Amino acid sequence: MPQEKPMKEKRETGGELREDIIAGRNAVAEALKSGRPIDTVWIAKGTHTGSLPVLIAQCRKLGIPVKETDSRKMDSLAQNHQGVLAFAACKPYAELEDLFELAKQREEPPFFILCDGLEDPHNLGAILRTAEASGAHGVIIPQRRAVGLTATVYKASAGAVEYVPVARVNNLTDTIRLLKERGLWVYGLDMQGSAWCSTDLSGPVALVVGAEGRGISRLVREQCDQMVSLPMQGNIQSLNASVACGIVLFEVMRQRKGLPAVAPKGK
Repeated sequence: MPQEKPMKEKRETGGELREDIIAGRNAVAEALKSGRPIDTVWIAKGTHTGSLPVLIAQCRKLGIPVKETDSRKMDSLAQNHQGVLAFAACKPYAELEDLFELAKQREEPPFFILCDGLEDPHNLGAILRTAEASGAHGVIIPQRRAVGLTATVYKASAGAVEYVPVARVNNLTDTIRLLKERGLWVYGLDMQGSAWCSTDLSGPVALVVGAEGRGISRLVREQCDQMVSLPMQGNIQSLNASVACGIVLFEVMRQRKGLPAVAPKGK
């Protein structure tokens, strides 16, 4: 269903640090030591010397993704970075069990959104905003090859990050299997699927949103119980990932509340 090209997060240049960027070996080491939530760490290619191997090992122990990046790209973000940049998460990640606990507290069947490789921080932020408005209990994202809780995501969510727990997992397919074992029905959003408005979404449910451009990956698709689609009438045969997700999220809310699809005439 979502087919637009991914947008890269804009960053300030000229050596002026953004609030979510931590530059330099000692600064990154102290951030890791303090327990500050870190979304990802960049290491300059070809500079695995000195204290960098220790930092890399510590990141892997903490489950923080480490990416090798061209030093010129790092230079555009910060001066004197010493071959390492850390991007602080705008909020600590939740555990998967936290999402189930929130559903239990509300005395509602679980209602989750899984983002399969979403790269645009504006899309993730918009999904978080709609998830909060539609009563979802949390969002699940993969640890690698996907956008995390960056400053841009926080801004795009209009503060919804404060209310919607976001869990980051190592493997989405394994997570889907676990969700199904715990009674959730998993629906993927795709152009080839059953009509969204004729699908029963009232029980324990998880919606999978695919990446911009390539959609849901094959392995994740194979784990979905059913694919749902939004019928298109215009010339454009795809929707923005967050827009498509938002439509289905509110259908889930409508069904859960038992609201009629069409109000009786004269009422």
